[in-house]
Amino acid sequence: MVEQSYYEKADAIIGEHGAKPSALIPIIQDIQSEYRYLPPELLSYVAEKIGITEAKAYGVATFYENFSFEPKGKYVIKVCNGTACHVRKSIPILERLYTELGLSKDKVTTDDMLFTLETVSCLGACGLAPVLTVNDKVYPSMTPDAAAELIQHLRDEK
Repeated sequence: MVEQSYYEKADAIIGEHGAKPSALIPIIQDIQSEYRYLPPELLSYVAEKIGITEAKAYGVATFYENFSFEPKGKYVIKVCNGTACHVRKSIPILERLYTELGLSKDKVTTDDMLFTLETVSCLGACGLAPVLTVNDKVYPSMTPDAAAELIQHLRDEK
């Protein structure tokens, strides 16, 4: 169960976009931006407030890959595994990040909520391969060592 302040923030966001069905996506984008995930209780709340069914709201939220019902870390790292990145050895980078962060395919967020590690099919930066992003900032021509250094830099920054 989320705190009352989450509902108050949702009300403010709904107020900015208008309580209408066509505002669903911008509303839930803003909620996710605020909390780094989309709390399911808030999705149900928003559906009721804008006059759509929970099923429709969940259908939209689950259709788009960018929405997450699981809390994410402060730093969301996306490692590209598209063809260009894969050929240029993105898997050793991913494996090094798993080791550095103590994560796996099944556990993608660190216990301290500092890092979330995801793989994606393409980041649209094939000429810079292998590439990863941290909170949408692109890091080109990565190596396993460079990825480990980046993690250390982010830890020091916190």
